Amino acid sequence: MPPTVIAPRQETSATSPRETIQAASESADSLFERVAWLYAFCRERLFRDDTSRIISALWQNNTPPCGVRVIELGCGPGFYSRKIAQRFPQIEVTGVDRSESQLRWARQRVSSSSVQNCSFERVNILSLPCADASFDALIASRIFTVLPERRQAVAEMFRVLKTGGRCFIAEPRYAFWASIPLFSMWLLASVIHSGNGYREPTRATVLNAKAFNELFQELPWETVRVWQDGRYQYALCKKG
Repeated sequence: MPPTVIAPRQETSATSPRETIQAASESADSLFERVAWLYAFCRERLFRDDTSRIISALWQNNTPPCGVRVIELGCGPGFYSRKIAQRFPQIEVTGVDRSESQLRWARQRVSSSSVQNCSFERVNILSLPCADASFDALIASRIFTVLPERRQAVAEMFRVLKTGGRCFIAEPRYAFWASIPLFSMWLLASVIHSGNGYREPTRATVLNAKAFNELFQELPWETVRVWQDGRYQYALCKKG
């Protein structure tokens, strides 16, 4: 199965020189670019693996039908995109992220695993370059710890899902544990890059249960289920 290509919205134009310069600047001031390998290590070795939870939530432990399209927002090194694509070769999985270094890591992992139904693209998840109702399922993990425009992100989730589509969101509950990757990246970057400034915060933002639940109440989801399990909280939303 060929990799998914995100179909652009009709109003999307070609990348301008200004956007190219901005992208280069973003690469220089991002921890996820400068010390990409450290975040990839944290994602693959330290964070909880919710693959089984994702599959159970999205498809109720059934096999998704052929041609199902899945998108992972803020995919980083592509951990979930790759694992789900490996598990279900009949579906198409696209991981998107702002960091080209993270995506490079993700593509290398997919290539070394000979996964054919998984692709990655560099996009802004707050303004996804794809048509409405493009995907059957959506995954997002730990994106709100560094993303302040949370409601805008959720609105994009709703927009790109098909009717009947589901999104699965996982977020840490405790700031101390959630901040360890950021603190580690800041520390390493300050040593090897002479203490340059970066746009990411030094401490992760963690939502309490009430604030997390309220994120999903402003849009007309058919169903919203929010729950907690250990250090994480989850939301499963179905678009009516």
